[in-house]
Amino acid sequence: MISHPSRHCTVELQALPSRIGQVRRIVSAQLRYWHMDSLIDRASLGVTELLSNVHRHARPDKTCTVEIELLLDRLKVSVHDHDPRLPVVADAGPLATCGRGLAMVAAMSESWGVSPDDAGKVVWFTLPTSVAAEPAAWDRRPHLTATGPDRPRFTEVALVDHVAEVHRPEAAPARSAVPG
Repeated sequence: MISHPSRHCTVELQALPSRIGQVRRIVSAQLRYWHMDSLIDRASLGVTELLSNVHRHARPDKTCTVEIELLLDRLKVSVHDHDPRLPVVADAGPLATCGRGLAMVAAMSESWGVSPDDAGKVVWFTLPTSVAAEPAAWDRRPHLTATGPDRPRFTEVALVDHVAEVHRPEAAPARSAVPG
C-alpha cells in the first residue's frame, strides 16, 4: 500500500545509448522502491523508446529530462526535450527495422500524448497501478485522436476495450519519426 498520495522522480541526461540503459535501471530501481514491481517492464520499455526518439531525432541537442510520477491510480512517465517538433507516427513498412516505437508505447500504455511547451516538448505515457484496472492484453486497441483538420497529430492514444463505428484511415503500421 502506498502511504503517500504522490511520488516523483526526475533525471536529467544526454540521450545517448549508454545513458538510456542507466536511466532504465534508475526507473526500475525507483519503481521497486515504490513497490510497483509489476510496472517495471512496461515503464522501462516506454522510457527506452522515448529516449531513443530523443537520441535519434531531437535537435539542437540531446539534453532531456525524464520524469516519473506515481499517483494513487497511475504512473506517469514523461520525457522533455528541447526540440519543438512534435513526433509523427508514420508508415513503417513490413521490412522496416525501426519506426514502431510510438506504436509500442501506445500498445503497452493506458494513454500517451505529446505537449508542446516554451522550451520544446514533453512526450508522456501512463500505466495503471492496479492490475484490475488494465484491459486484457489481447483485447486492447489504440483509440487515436488528432488535433485539427489542417495538421493531424497524435495527441493521445487511450486503450479501449471495444470501439464502435470509429472512422479509421487506411491501416498502416506506425513509425516513430519526427518530420524534418
